[in-house]
Parts: sequence; C-alpha cells; structure tokens
Amino acid sequence: MRLPTWLAQHLAALRALLVFTVLLGLAYPLALVAVGRIPGLDGKADGSLVNVSGKTVGSSLIGQSFTDADGNPVPRYFQSRPSAAGDGYDPTSTAASNLGPESVVDTIAANPDDSTQSLLTQVCSRSKAVGELDGVDGRRPYCTPDGVGAVLAVFRADGLTGPITRVVSVNQVAPATPFVGSYQGVPVELAQSDQDYVADGGIITPIRGDAPARPAVPADAVTASGSGLDPHISPAYAEIQVARVARERGADQAAVRRLVEEYTTGRALGFMGEPAVNVLELNLALDKEFPAR
Repeated sequence: MRLPTWLAQHLAALRALLVFTVLLGLAYPLALVAVGRIPGLDGKADGSLVNVSGKTVGSSLIGQSFTDADGNPVPRYFQSRPSAAGDGYDPTSTAASNLGPESVVDTIAANPDDSTQSLLTQVCSRSKAVGELDGVDGRRPYCTPDGVGAVLAVFRADGLTGPITRVVSVNQVAPATPFVGSYQGVPVELAQSDQDYVADGGIITPIRGDAPARPAVPADAVTASGSGLDPHISPAYAEIQVARVARERGADQAAVRRLVEEYTTGRALGFMGEPAVNVLELNLALDKEFPAR
C-alpha cells in the first residue's frame, strides 16, 4: 500500500532526526570524550590543571593573582598582568574593559562607589605601583607623579578660541597638588566631584610631561588582556621583577633568570605572537628550587 505523500515525508524527516540524534547527540560527543581520555591528552581535556602534592593550584591556561588577603602583591612571587575579568581572572566573567585610547577623563563622584577611573588613570596608577614594587622608574607619558592621567580641561573666552579663562586638572582632587601650577599663565585648579568639565565647555588637553618615551614598566604590566585570563607575561615584565624575587628568596639573580628562561615559550611556529612567560609554572618552580625564607 502506497503511503500518502505527506505521511511519507514526515516519516522520512523522523528517520533523519533519529539518525542525526544518534550520530551527533550521542556518538560524536562520546567519541570526543574517548579521545580526551587518551594518555597525554587527558590533562589538556581536563583544563590543563596544575597539581602540587595532590592539590590543584591552578591551570596553566588561566592566569591568577599572587597577592595577600588585602590584595597586595606577595613580593616573593612574580606578578601576573592585570585582569578585567570579574574580580580578576574569573572564567565565568571573561571580558575586557572596553575602554579605548580616548578614555582619559575620570568620573569623580561625591560617592566613591559611583566614581570610575579612565583607562589612562588605570595605566598610570598601575605603572606607579609596579615602579615602587620593583624599584624601577614608573613614570609614563601623560601621567601625573601621583599616578593619574595628566589631563587638563582648558576653558576659553569664546569656546575653542580666545583667551584662556580657566584651567582644571580633571583627574586630581583635594588634597592633591596640581601636577602643573599654571597653564599658559592661568593657575590650574583641582577638580570638584560631580562636575562634567567636558559638558561645561572645557577642551580636554592631555599633558605629556617629562617621562621617558620608552617607559621602564612594559605595557603588559599595566593593561589587561582581551580575555582577562592571560596566564603569561612578557620577558620584559619578568626581567624587572627578577631583582625583587631573588632578594626576597635569598637567591642569585642569575639563577632566577635561568628559571625565567626555562619557562619562557617562543613564538608559535617561529613567527606568530611574542615570547611569553607562564607565571604560575614559574612561581611553582621558584617554590621548589628557592623556598621562601
């Protein structure tokens, strides 16, 4: 007996659904799980977890902070790059800050919880902190000595032209001292909370200052990665930390540098990306070879 066309089409669709459900919903996932259990691949399939004495201390693929309970860097460890993922290196909240090069003016509110830092101020404050921690010059162009963006709002008599009538250091508030006393003969004021100097007609003017063109603190020490989970730092950032780590552990700097080189990976395929140092693996090697005093 020949089935009606509509019924034959529905039965064919049902058979296809069942076949693809078995193939793609059962067989394919089980095959991938089986491949992930092959010796040598099982660790990668489980997230490249790093275990010490039977305890999981992290993943070689996800960065983490090496700080104390108050969030201060632990001096005997190499420090990771900043993270914008949640409260830091949160795999469930991986994200960048979405701030760009035009983010130079802080939001200063009477309620500190409503205040936000511009990307420039974040970079300036991080560079200052790294410089103090590692004993290097933390100055950067367009940064004030107290670690905020060196940015002025310049007001002119008739908008964009005319004599300057007022100048405000938009990222500095009392009790700070303006990073420049005057601008073109006009005294510089400190910013007031809850004021929008751009909306008021101020011309935003970053001031370069006398910082070296090539800062001692590398870029990856002051900026987060796109994912916020990067487990690596640059060899340049590792190098400025060597002296501190060696001092805290009572070790020779040459020996610490040797470990840094050992945990530095080169460019992929010899030409893609940049050399990088895995911070977790390096710190674990330090704990093994140079236990903290």
